[in-house]
Parts: sequence; C-alpha cells; structure tokens
Amino acid sequence: MAKTPIGLEPVVGSLSSSKKKEYRVTNRLQEGKRPLYAVVFNFIDSRYFNVFATVGGNRVTVYQCLEGGVIAVLQSYVDEDKDESFYTVSWACNIDGTPFVVAGGINGIIRVIDASNEKIHKSFVGHGDSINEIRTQPLKPSLIVSASKDESVRLWNVHTGICILIFAGAGGHRNEVLSVDFHPSDIYRIASCGMDNTVKIWSMKEFWTYVEKSFTWTDLPSKFPTKYVQFPVFLASVHSNYVDCNRWLGDFILSKSVDNEIVLWEPKMKEQSPGEGTADILQKYPVPECDIWFIKFSCDFHYNAAAIGNREGKIFVWELQSSPPVLIASQNLQLDKLPRPLMEAPFSVAARMGRYGDGILSRPTDHPPVSWPKEHHQSMFWSVVQCCR
Repeated sequence: MAKTPIGLEPVVGSLSSSKKKEYRVTNRLQEGKRPLYAVVFNFIDSRYFNVFATVGGNRVTVYQCLEGGVIAVLQSYVDEDKDESFYTVSWACNIDGTPFVVAGGINGIIRVIDASNEKIHKSFVGHGDSINEIRTQPLKPSLIVSASKDESVRLWNVHTGICILIFAGAGGHRNEVLSVDFHPSDIYRIASCGMDNTVKIWSMKEFWTYVEKSFTWTDLPSKFPTKYVQFPVFLASVHSNYVDCNRWLGDFILSKSVDNEIVLWEPKMKEQSPGEGTADILQKYPVPECDIWFIKFSCDFHYNAAAIGNREGKIFVWELQSSPPVLIASQNLQLDKLPRPLMEAPFSVAARMGRYGDGILSRPTDHPPVSWPKEHHQSMFWSVVQCCR
C-alpha cells in the first residue's frame, strides 16, 4: 500500500477569493418527484457539445441547450421496471460514430441506448449488484468501465456487448466501488475508489490483446474469454472514510471523501514493486457542508476547473490550474426555501448544470447566452421508448 510522506504540507485553498464570479439561473426544469443522480454533457462527440443526459428513477432524458438559455427535451427513455433507479449515465459511441447513451443503476443492468434511432442497442448483464458509476474511455469511446456495489469494476465493449475485463479478486476492493475513471492519455490505466476507503490504480496493458479481440469477436458475447485482473498496480489510503469520487488530472488524481474537501495528490509508483509507492498530497480544495457521501464533483473539458455541490444546495467552482487553489465561485442556486443536497454539478463548454435531490435541474450562466451554430440546432421532439431486457 502507498504511504503518505510525513513533513510535506499540502497547499489549502481559501474560501475567500477576489476572482469569484456571479452566476444567474436562466432556466429550471422539474423531472418528476424522484432525485436526479447524474447529468453529463457529451464530451465524446463535438457535434453534440450542447447536448446532455440526465438520469433519475427509471428514466433517462436527453436535452439540448439552445439560444437564450432555452433547454429543449430531445428524448426520454423509460425502463419497463418501475423499481429501476438509474444512478449514473455516460456518453459513448459505436465504431461508426453513432452516439450512445449508457446508463446503469440499482438493478445492475447497463442499458446502451442508440440515440440516433431511439432504440436500445444492448443491455449488459454481469454485475451482481447496483452500478454506481459508468465512464467512457476518451481515446476509444466504444469502451466503457462500470463500478459496482458488488466490489468489482468491469470493462465493456459497447459495440459488441462483451465484458472484456473484471477488476476484482485478491487485490480488489473490499466493499462497494463508488467511482471509476480512465486516464486521459494513458489508455491502459484506470483509477477506482470506494467504501473500503482506498483508491486503486489498475493497468490493462498486460491484457490489451483481449481488448483488441473484443472488437472482432463474432461469437456470442457470453463465450468471450473474459479475464480477471486481480491486482492493482497502485493502492493508496489518502482518505480515512468512504471515497465516493475520483478523477485523473493528468498523472495526478483528484479524490474526495466525506471530509469537506477535494484532495489533489500524486501517485508515485515503484515500477519493480507493483502496488507499492507513495501518495504525495499536493493541494486541498475545501467544500463546506459536504460531509455526506455520493456527492460527486465534475471537471470541465479542459480540466481548468472543478465544480461540486454540497448538502445545502450550494455550488463551489475551483480553479485547477493554479497553486494555491483559487475559488472561482461559491453560490447557492437553491430555488426553494428547503435545502436539498446538490449531488453533482457537471460542466459543459458553455453551461453549468446543477442537479438536486428533489429532481430539479437548473442552468446557471455567467455570460450572455451562447449563439449555437445552426448545424447544431435540432427540431424539438419527445420520444418515450420502453427499455426491455
């Protein structure tokens, strides 16, 4: 296990900053009475840079940001199981560039929705419990990774429906896996974290031939020789409680627990001794009243800033490319008098979306409305598709 060096004090950001920006709410949508657990913009395909998806209850909804702060509903998918509760959603694409919306939740089933024809492309069954997060490989967006309550992380091919690798076993997580992320430039590496208070870094390099084989596999997906990856290349205990979100920042890692802060740290691995090394804590980004788990942060496309909400419905935006950390914004975007936890505050190129525990979606902006190129405009339509197993 990685050790934290003694005597190196991390740089802590100040909650009082002269660079703060003010935001104003330009739109508000209500999606029923169930909580919205995730909202994500399409960073995979630049044609749809102003399109985002949300999940809450048994529904997946796709929206588009238009001129004047208008948010248009494009598609909505309703699972046939009324007890399904989607916790996570991600954008991916087929090998021909077809946009996919990928969602998972309490049932442990991953739904891959073809947004171009409004149909279910595939449903992945494999996890033994609920799915807490799904992420897409930015360098190869036909690959997704899922983190589950069953203590495993799985790598999938959305084109063929194959489960390629399972990260679990002797060196795997010992409790629920809450978050997972692909390295932005090293295609072989992922980082995962969970209720065992650890962050683990895994390598797929040794198993990459199986990833390549998954794209040309013509037999049934169930017959694919799925491989177990039992040991991570790095293990760190930076936090003393549940770790519910981690993201790569170059070769550094941003992670958070229930300690009212996001931590930036550098994993220093020993190449000759997998699993060993040191974790140098570099900076801390305070987030007051963020002491409950499953409140996640998001980064913008260029990783210049990170946004996170707290249990009182307040958003904090931290500049990531500065030392000491600079707070860009801290604003309460709550639209009623009763506080609701802000579960995630994802970034887009031109908009920030906040999702609340009461199903409210808001769009704050700090600049005049963006004029989207005409080629990105689409006619508004509403479609409901039954997600069948």
